[in-house]
Formats: sequence, C-alpha cells, structure tokens
Amino acid sequence: MKFLSFLTLFVLLMQPFTYGFYKALCWQFEGRLKKRGCRLLCLSLFSFGNGLIILSLLRLWNGSFRLTALWMVLLLYTGFAALFVWLLKLLLRKRVADKKLRHILRIAAPAAVASLFCLSLYNAYLPTVRHYRVVLDKPLAKPLRIGVASDLHLGILFGARQLDKLAGIMQQEKADIILLPGDIMDDDTAAYEAEHMQPHLSKLRAPLGVYATLGNHDLFGAQRQITRAIEAAGITVLNDGIIETGGLTVIGRPDDLDRGRLKTAELLEQADTSKPVVLLDHRPSEIELHSTLPIDVQVSGHVHNGQIFPANFIVRAINRLHYGYEKIGNGHFFVTSGYGFWGIPLRLGSQSEVLIIDVEGRR
Repeated sequence: MKFLSFLTLFVLLMQPFTYGFYKALCWQFEGRLKKRGCRLLCLSLFSFGNGLIILSLLRLWNGSFRLTALWMVLLLYTGFAALFVWLLKLLLRKRVADKKLRHILRIAAPAAVASLFCLSLYNAYLPTVRHYRVVLDKPLAKPLRIGVASDLHLGILFGARQLDKLAGIMQQEKADIILLPGDIMDDDTAAYEAEHMQPHLSKLRAPLGVYATLGNHDLFGAQRQITRAIEAAGITVLNDGIIETGGLTVIGRPDDLDRGRLKTAELLEQADTSKPVVLLDHRPSEIELHSTLPIDVQVSGHVHNGQIFPANFIVRAINRLHYGYEKIGNGHFFVTSGYGFWGIPLRLGSQSEVLIIDVEGRR
C-alpha cells in the first residue's frame, strides 16, 4: 500500500515537471518550433517520461531505473534554471534592452542546467573529510581515531579509483579503526567482480581492523556473495556480531530488511558494555531507542543527506538525526551522507564524505 501511494505521488509529480520542461524548450527555441512541432515535442516528452516509469516498474531493462532517475533530475534542474532565469530577468530588465536581454537569458538557461550537473558530479566523486572529536562517558586507555565510510555502492559507476582514494584518505588520516556501516555493494557483486575491485578494497587497512555491516542494498538477494567478497578483501563483516578491539566493544547489525536480525538490546546482553560500545547500524531510524541503551558511539548512513536537493527536507522530516552529529544522553550519534551515491552519480545539497571521529575516554 505504501509503495502504491508513493508510485501514484511520483507519477503525478512527474507530469507538471514534464510540462515545465516542454515549456522551457518551447521558450528556448522560440521562432524555430512551429505549432505542429511543439505538439509533437509535447507528446514525445510525456511519452518518453512515462514510458521510462513503465520500463522501470516492469524491469525490462537493467538501465531503466538510472535513466529514469537521470530524466527526473534533468526536469528538476530545468525547474531550478527557470527560477534562476526569472530572477535574472527581474534584475536586468530595466538595465538591458529587450532583445539583448532575451539573448542573455537564452544563454543563461542551459548554462545554469549544465552548471548544476557539473556541481553535482563534483559533489558525487570528490569527497570531503569531516572531523569530529568526542569525549566518552567511559574510560579508554588512549585516544582512538575512527574512520567511517558508509554507502559505497560499489558498482559500474563507482569502483576501483574511488576505493584507492578512500584507502589514501584513511592512511593520510591515520585511522586506528575503519567502520563501513552498510551498502558496500550496489545490489550485487557483478560489477565488483567484473572490474576486479577486490585488490582495491583490500587496501583498506587499520591497526585495529576494518569492520562492515550489510545495508539494504547488500540484502537484495546476493547477501552471501557480498559477504564473501567483503571478507575476502580482509574486512570483518559483523552480522549481529560483536568484537572487542583496542579497548572498544564493536557491534554490527544488518539492515532491518533482515527480519531475523537481533534487537540491539539482545546484542548488548552478549557484549561487554563496561568498555565503550561502538555500534554500526545502517539506518538511523532507531537512534532515539539506542540513546536509552549503553551505546557510546553509533555510526549510520543510508539516507545520503537526501543526495539531491530538495530531498534533504524529506529525510530531515522522517529522521531524528538525518545527517551530522548529535549527542543524546551519554551517546554520540553520527549519520554520514555516504562515500558513494545511489543510482546516478549526482549530488546537490550533499557531498560524498569520510568521517574521522577522534574519541577520548573519561578522565
């Protein structure tokens, strides 16, 4: 029922955006498109957009989802460009002659769309490193540096080069322990194996180890192959698992798509909670519950900080903490926008990132 409601809303929203794109093209090519050409263009755009939705639903072509997502972003960015052009017109209409202004605006519109795509590609492929420092409410023999990279989505658009860059960042930052809280692969291991990414993933090394959990995209039917691939690269997969290292108790849970996963409280009963407890939980949906448990640090991802504006507002509305850091009680909670991206290599209003968390114990 929820999916049907979402699909209906999605299809309904697509129509005015498609019409807006049609009007933008008619304006851009005013004088070169006759009435018959405009009608044909309108029919073609609506047929193309809705045809993509049908292809995606029927899964007749593997690339249909990405093409649909790209089409949606083009419609969205055209809307942003139209707003920019309208504001530019208001600013210049009393200063520039009409003919020259029309010429300027017709150059500005496609330039604005192209600029948004360039910025989005930059945000998707060039990560930033964000540093945090927290003091725990439990003793720790010495300060530790935790490196966090979530949502790699290793696949045909994100692979060996980005893994090498990630390994370089972790080495440069001198991370004592590396945590990968879910969505390591993009649904399966096909591209990972075809592009021989294992040697590159194996470059992730830290004195206290590298630990991962499975996200929702790791649980779409290929979880066994994904787990084997990750572990073959020397990374420990914590599937409702607990490990003690460097004075920390590290706990990892699979995504809640795994209906058989244990409750966090059940895992904690098996763990030494006198030591600082670090939890890897792909989704940030249970942060408020976890703030009542003896968890000192939680790292999550999943929501990508919306990935493309204005989705930031949606994920903010449905999560206590959709992005960044918040101290709740004695717990320190982190939600990263992710190192990779979902679907298409575009980010607007968010950026690919690595978290570096310096933790100290209570003195």
